[in-house]
This record gives sequence, structure tokens and C-alpha cells, in this order.
Amino acid sequence: MSNDRIPVTVLTGFLGSGKTTLLNYILKAQHGKKIAVIENEFGEVAIDDKLVVVDAGQEIYETQNGCLCCKVRGDLVKILHELIEAKKPLDMVLIETTGMADPGPVVQTFFVDEKVQEAFKMDAIVTMVDAKHAEMHLTKDTDQRAEAYQQIAFADVLLLNKIDLVQRSDRDKIIDRIKEINDVQIIPCEYGHVDLDKIINIGGFDLDRVLERKPAFLREAEEEGKEGHGHDHEHKRHDELVTSVGISEKGELDFDHLNRWIQSVLASLGPNIYRTKGILNVEGEEDRYVFQGVHMIFDGQQDRAWHEGEDRTNKLVFIGKNLKREALVESFKQCIVNK
Repeated sequence: MSNDRIPVTVLTGFLGSGKTTLLNYILKAQHGKKIAVIENEFGEVAIDDKLVVVDAGQEIYETQNGCLCCKVRGDLVKILHELIEAKKPLDMVLIETTGMADPGPVVQTFFVDEKVQEAFKMDAIVTMVDAKHAEMHLTKDTDQRAEAYQQIAFADVLLLNKIDLVQRSDRDKIIDRIKEINDVQIIPCEYGHVDLDKIINIGGFDLDRVLERKPAFLREAEEEGKEGHGHDHEHKRHDELVTSVGISEKGELDFDHLNRWIQSVLASLGPNIYRTKGILNVEGEEDRYVFQGVHMIFDGQQDRAWHEGEDRTNKLVFIGKNLKREALVESFKQCIVNK
């Protein structure tokens, strides 16, 4: 293989662990690198691409809604081929997976397609873990635990994010639990702020270590890569476990009503909500209102002014179990100011 292949970093981690925050931190950093970002999100309404900085001088690509570990993997190959054919000078490719993705099939992609193999090399799998909710993700729900376990197991380096939200003793317990799964370097951080030299161009990916953990890794990749089969059952499994409700409505929102509505939804649905995120148009404000939540922890703030001519449609996504679509949509509409 050529030594000038473009390094690829896969950024993974469970829903709400802070992947997009870290991604923005990387894009804003003064490293001088030309980066192609490939995003994937699980949800009916595309929001993640709107949360990524757009003035960082980088290339942003987005797969179709769904899981990179399932039928959308063909999209990943297509984007990588486009990058090859465009012949744009790139220093690295950064793939942010959906929080419901097992990173294994994403990595397999780089060992299946010959054209991709010749142009790219896997540099590292960086897994983010939410220190506040890690214990719950690894113990409470069998299927949720399986995804979180795989994300940790595949990590070449692990970022323990949101350490400001837990006691030191709890942090130590989480680190011990993680090391039982995968004894790799663990970097505690807040808001995804980390020394980038520890996660970018580190040459951390070790195929032998992956094969030791999962001997059939390459054989599975070859079999699934032939005709793209083997993913439908996986995609159905995700759909049965976790659903998303997307809301897209025009109009300005009454802030007080909106705040009460969000608190009411989180209080009533509680543990069944894994992730909430949205970009909203609040009455009387020239800035976008962005909110994000993990389980019952919620944060909302203005992030930047609306651009001239920018679509101000309110867009929200709820990801979780047993979500009542009609009730969520209809109750949200009550927040819209009638003029």
C-alpha cells in the first residue's frame, strides 16, 4: 500500500456523548489541515449538519438518514469514491457515526473496497463516552448496552467526556468499567476539549488487535461487501429498538411556552428519551435557538444569527423508545405564535 494514503479517523460514541461538540472543536482548531467530514445521523429530520460549523473551510458530506452500520454503508463508499475522483488535497477524513452505530462495519468498509483501500488508511477509532450516563448505557438496557459496549471495544483511544458532571469517585468507577472492556488510553475531558495530537494522525488503529477480539472481522466484511446483503436484518433491529420522531414546522415560537413544553416532554417521557436536539425560531430573536438533551438533562442557547435568506423552519428530533408521534407534534404546534 502507498504511504501517502489519506488517514481516516472514525468518531463514535453513544447518543449525546458529545461527538458533534468535539467535531466542531476540531474544525475550529488552528491546525491548518484540510479535512473532509462525513456525517451520519439517526433521525427523520436532518439536524446534525446544521450544528456543524459551516465556515471552517472544510468539506462536509452527509449520508442518508439511517445507520452507517446498516444499509447506508453504500453511501459511505460512494462518498469516498467521490473524494478520490475529485482529487482534492486532503490531510484527513473524519467520519462521525450515529450514536446507534456499531463502528465495526464502518471500519470494514476500508478493507472491502479495493479503490478505497488504495486511497485511504484507517488511523484511529476515537470513542466518546458520556461520564454522566455511561453506567446506565452499559448496564440498564440489553440492546443499548450492546451498542455502547461495541463502541468502547473498538476504540483505539477513548475520551471520557462531561467529567464536570460526576464526582471523582464515580469517574474512577467508570474508568475501571471501561478498562474491563478495552484497556486503551482514556482521556478525561469537558466539552470535547482535548489535545488534538492525541486523537488525530496518531496511527492508533491496530488490525491485529481487532482480529484478536473478532477473528471473523475481515471475512464478514468480504461477505457483506459482495452484494451489500447482511444489513437489512441489522437495520430492522435498530428500528425495533429505537425510533425517532422528527418535527418540522414553520412559524415563530413563544419562548415561555416552548420552555414549559420541553420540560413537560422530558418529565413525562423521561428515561425513554435517549436524545433530543433541535434548531428553533423564537419570536423576537435574531439568533437561532439550539437545544440539545440527553435523557432528562437539557441545554438550550442562542448560537448565531440567522443568515439572510436562511430557512427558519423549526426542526426537532426525539430519539428513544415508545415515543408518541402525534402527541409530540400536536403539542409542539401549540408553541407557535398565531399572527
